Amino acid sequence: METKSDFNISGMSCATCSARIEKRLSRMEGVSQVTVNLATNKAVVEYDDELLQLDQITSAIDKLGFGAELIDADTTEIKTLEMEVRELKILVIVAAILSFPMILGMVFMLVGIDIKILHNPYLQLALATPVQFGIGLRFYKNAYAAVRTGGSNMDVLVSLGTSAAYFYSLYNMYVGKTGDLYFEASATIITLILLGKYFEAVAKDKTTESIRALSGLQPRTARVIRDGVETDISVEEVRLGEVIFIRTGEKIPVDGEIIEGHAAIDESMLTGESIPIDKTVGDQVVGATINKSGTFKFKATRVGKDTTLAQIIKMVEDAQGSQAPIQKIADRVSGIFVPTIIVIAIITFTLQYLFNLDATIAITTAVAVLVIACPCALGLATPTAIMVGTGIGAEHGIFIKGGEYLETAHEINTLVLDKTGTITTGNPEVTDIIVYGDYRKEDILYLAGVAERGSEHPLGEAIYDKARQELGDIEEAQQFEVLPGLGLKATYQDKVIIMGNRSLMESYAIDVLQITQELEILEKAGKTAIIMAIDNKVAGIIALSDQVREHAIEAITSLKNLGIEVYMLTGDNYNTALSIAEKVGITNVIAEVLPQDKANKVEELKGLGKKVAMVGDGINDAPALAVADIGIAIGTGTDVAMETAQITLMSGDLRGIVTALRLSKTTMRHIKQNLFWAFIYNIIGIPFAALGFLSPIIAGGAMALSSVTVVSNSLRLRRFQV
Repeated sequence: METKSDFNISGMSCATCSARIEKRLSRMEGVSQVTVNLATNKAVVEYDDELLQLDQITSAIDKLGFGAELIDADTTEIKTLEMEVRELKILVIVAAILSFPMILGMVFMLVGIDIKILHNPYLQLALATPVQFGIGLRFYKNAYAAVRTGGSNMDVLVSLGTSAAYFYSLYNMYVGKTGDLYFEASATIITLILLGKYFEAVAKDKTTESIRALSGLQPRTARVIRDGVETDISVEEVRLGEVIFIRTGEKIPVDGEIIEGHAAIDESMLTGESIPIDKTVGDQVVGATINKSGTFKFKATRVGKDTTLAQIIKMVEDAQGSQAPIQKIADRVSGIFVPTIIVIAIITFTLQYLFNLDATIAITTAVAVLVIACPCALGLATPTAIMVGTGIGAEHGIFIKGGEYLETAHEINTLVLDKTGTITTGNPEVTDIIVYGDYRKEDILYLAGVAERGSEHPLGEAIYDKARQELGDIEEAQQFEVLPGLGLKATYQDKVIIMGNRSLMESYAIDVLQITQELEILEKAGKTAIIMAIDNKVAGIIALSDQVREHAIEAITSLKNLGIEVYMLTGDNYNTALSIAEKVGITNVIAEVLPQDKANKVEELKGLGKKVAMVGDGINDAPALAVADIGIAIGTGTDVAMETAQITLMSGDLRGIVTALRLSKTTMRHIKQNLFWAFIYNIIGIPFAALGFLSPIIAGGAMALSSVTVVSNSLRLRRFQV
């Protein structure tokens, strides 16, 4: 059976590390997909658990020299990053204290001040050695693990560069050339690289702020009613079906259904809508939302990992741990990067020695080449931007399932909108009842209520609600059959009731010519007209009107301003669809489409070379959402639509589509900027180092700065304005 497992990976230092793990795991039998994210130190492996066991995966990672820990509720990447920040902070402080006297001595020497104790070779050796082999041990261990398995990474470059400076100084000290010591260079390079790693870790930690903020929304306790007594317990202890009491101002601990009382609930954490929503018996409530007024009791229907908040956090974590296709550029480069740098360093050493006949110059320039080269920036360019981008989306109720979808979304040039429940609110109301023959309006409404009692379609539910409100209890039909995209057929007291559109009537050879004029008038007014036939004769028309969503016109105008072609796709008749389309400013209308044909219409648009996003909310939209380049689900719709789509808007506000597409474009712009700076840094820095224009210390500082620059540029995304 196909299984997906997440692992925290320790010991990765650059893009070559993540690429090696991906390459090794992808070769294992049973593995279908592997994603290793340098920014989160996380691996996601999809595999067949009948062919491969978890311990085989962790063992394969261990053999490469990395640590692997299965992620569960207690081991998140946030905790891992926090631990890494604390550890690096201690190492940087100790390394800086030990390196400072040597740096001070070098500075004094440059300005002509001779303080003998600071230039004492034995003091420098005593200070440099613990930095080189104690604090710097992590570089040696990771380098050894990489070389032992036939790979290479940033740690190999650092180990080679600093070791060359250290042992060359040790040799000069042994032969009495105490004027050519570079202990301060090796110690300072390690200190600067660790400082860069610390700043990088701090910045990476900031990219997880969205998850931390979401996690902080969860209340810690719940007031449950057990044996008639109110008891405060930890939210983790709440069981399914338990009754929970909520007072004004309290957060709702888990998802559930109100069984007593009423309240106004602030669901802004979920939908972004600040206006509280009135809730009463039978309504659903969501964990982490806030009760603004009223008191109520509710029954827990989702607890623990099944709550809406827990699923949202998991969705964001999965998205932040994913890769975008553009990352493959960096992966391909990093695969040959380190070996290439080592070759360049050897050539640099050889040429510098041949031209200058000075081993000191040759070694220092080679060391500078080794330490300035930085594949870290390449590895961080894409994932850090994706982490920030998906985090910003989550903060505004826009949930993007992965980096590949964030990248694809910026290419969208065509948007297809479902009508009912997407452009409109999906809450239609009965506006007209037209009667033919000997029937009264009450008869038509009652029979329609009977026929629609078992319907799950919004129009059917609206008709049934209207009948129940005006006529009281409604009986059940003896037989009931849904005809998808057409209507329904029911039998009640020997009457055969058929309700639906023209096509349905024509299929039963029912003459609708006499009511054509009334149908057109209703449809041109933007109403959906449902024909009712009893015993194969037209008995009435029930018209319903659905309100256009607030901000729909603004959203569609903004989409057009982004250069996106907007279509309406609906199963409703053309006249009604055209009326709604004109109200919101859509000129491309595809109407009278059966549910099973919606996907075909999307495929046709893709066949014209368009990059298509489909927006829908219902079960019948799921196939079209799946075949579109990007499926966008309205969060107020069905779970099936949200599971199928790649982007979910938790509120019904269509402006969220504009925000999602703008966010995608902005994130991709930052990724390209990151990749540019990562590449240009190496393209300029390595030749400068090889020509002897950079000292090893400056090269080490530049290397540390490069990764910090890339991550900081990603963090600039947080300025994104919705």
